[in-house]
Amino acid sequence: MPAFLAVLMLSLAVQDHHADVNRRGNAMMGFDQATTTHHFRLSDEGGTIEATANDPSDRATVERIRMHLEHIAKRFGDGDFTAPMLIHAKEPPGVKTMKAIGGEIAYTYEPIERGGVVRIATASKKGQDAVHDFLRFQIKDHRTGDPPRPR
Repeated sequence: MPAFLAVLMLSLAVQDHHADVNRRGNAMMGFDQATTTHHFRLSDEGGTIEATANDPSDRATVERIRMHLEHIAKRFGDGDFTAPMLIHAKEPPGVKTMKAIGGEIAYTYEPIERGGVVRIATASKKGQDAVHDFLRFQIKDHRTGDPPRPR
């Protein structure tokens, strides 16, 4: 197979994967990925998952984001990472460790203007590494362009 054809096929597969992530995200999260913005930020103690409506007057999307993120904080705190596994069609890196150390990681939901944020914090180095792996995967798969290192 010519190299240019292999590159083209890989590019199409990556585009298809991203479209599939968005399609599954729409279904699992309950809001349109095209009308919202996600950020996954790393911090020294863990990081954050943030989603906001692009249109501040879109109150329905703001409320769906808030419901989803509040639900995610509770589910993650209970050790349930089903949603990201279904959205990405595989278990994200870090999840096994995040489940294993359970209560050593705190997941706190907070509403913010136009959406919400889940703050993830742990004093455990093992937990911080797992959370960072999880968030870096989200940054890549959702194509957010967020920095892959703590600020």
